[in-house]
Amino acid sequence: MKSKFEGLVELHAGDFQHLDGSLIDHLKGTQEILKKWGASVSLQDAGLYHAAYGTAGFSQSLVSTDQREKIAGVIGATAEEVVYQYCASDRETFFSRIGRDLSPIFPNRFTGESYVLSEKMLRDFCELTAANEIEIAIDNPKFLDRYGAELNDLFVQMAPYLSGVAQRHSTEVFGACNA
Repeated sequence: MKSKFEGLVELHAGDFQHLDGSLIDHLKGTQEILKKWGASVSLQDAGLYHAAYGTAGFSQSLVSTDQREKIAGVIGATAEEVVYQYCASDRETFFSRIGRDLSPIFPNRFTGESYVLSEKMLRDFCELTAANEIEIAIDNPKFLDRYGAELNDLFVQMAPYLSGVAQRHSTEVFGACNA
């Protein structure tokens, strides 16, 4: 884990601001949540690097997508694939499809392609999404006031793809938010 964290330092993740703190603290916090949930090491590693290529919600990237092999060399190909799909997601479109369509079409914002994720990838994507949003919401009442109800609805929608512990944690954090 130390070398994976050092990889973030080399990418200057600590130099980026993320809501109420540094990006590196957010990435470490997301990884810690996944670890507490008993997620696989590859999903934990994806949590640590989940903003490497920028996301629809965090436009700054640590590296461009032409550096995928380099990131895979640090965290492994399985974790890197989760990171890529997470970063590539057109969230607004894809989130509206999860839990409503049996095989939701994934719109890749980098390539413009659309495709169906494997069930495992969809589960990892949803689990990472829950950990990310929970990490942001913890100790952030302004974020909860603004996005809590919407995120509660999202995680109810994602429930078939979330682990039991992720479902419970998202309900603890977002369940009391009013629509």
